Amino acid sequence: MEINDIIYGQHQIDGVLEELLKSAPVQRLKGIYQGGASFLVNRKWDVTRYEHSVGVMLLIKKLGGTIKEQIAGLLHDVSHTAFSHVIDVVFENEAEDYHENIFQQVIVQSEIPGILEKHGYDAEELLTDETRWTLLEQPAPELCADRTDYTLRDMYRYGHIGLHEAQTFLDHLIVRNGRMFPDRIEAAEWFVGVYYKEVIDFFLNPVNVYGYEYLARTLKAALRHHVISADDLLKTDQEVLDILHASKNEEVLSLLTHIHPRVQVKEDDTQYDFHLKKKMRLIDPSVFHHGKWVKSSAVSENIRKWGESAYQKAKKGVYIKVLHH
Repeated sequence: MEINDIIYGQHQIDGVLEELLKSAPVQRLKGIYQGGASFLVNRKWDVTRYEHSVGVMLLIKKLGGTIKEQIAGLLHDVSHTAFSHVIDVVFENEAEDYHENIFQQVIVQSEIPGILEKHGYDAEELLTDETRWTLLEQPAPELCADRTDYTLRDMYRYGHIGLHEAQTFLDHLIVRNGRMFPDRIEAAEWFVGVYYKEVIDFFLNPVNVYGYEYLARTLKAALRHHVISADDLLKTDQEVLDILHASKNEEVLSLLTHIHPRVQVKEDDTQYDFHLKKKMRLIDPSVFHHGKWVKSSAVSENIRKWGESAYQKAKKGVYIKVLHH
């Protein structure tokens, strides 16, 4: 099959990857928005987990990663619940890793192990130890395919960077010992600037934070009143919304009326309606500089300052004043 990705272009996909792409668990991700509640408060914020998962696979391929690592990349978000990280707020999971905790359970019960084994792969080996996939995942503040793809994809789609800029940055990635790095400080600096647009200006955008808060309140109420169960969260966003809308529960229906694109809010840390803190997300990729590997922030004053300011912002959290529901 041919896939045409907005960032990585056209690719022929066959064999095990094609079959996995067509499988129900991967196709379901077309109905899961990457930004959690974002799409409900701004229709333009519409990147899906499917697009991101395909992107991660293609980025790993571009960087010379093995088919096994491409498979891991394609499948890494399969266990995301409806509304993605909103569920971490619902279950008060500060590490924002609820989807990782249920990954095994979701995968094992699906058709995926069968597809892998049919093509001669050991499902257990491929899906248990994520630390082996060094292009796919790295602990922050390093770069990895997952972090790189969602940053470039969101920021291109939402108008903060151009396609040419994104592709130029990708051409400045090198792989050493199975890990990805920018090949020069200028590339690192460009990406770090874009990453903070993503995690500060987008993730912590007051409208986005408002959407998270109200959707989390709605889902908490729905779980408490048994309108939905934790298993329902493995449906798509729209399927869960349909259940909520069809319920006769007054609290759930009342909360739902507060989530729409016309909401008006502002940041106000003195007179605020609620306060939300999200996971600290900092980036400071290593670069090869004057013959040795160093953190970008040791070379670039900009990166050091941006990191400090992002740290303070994340530590403080966002104080939201609702002007108009």
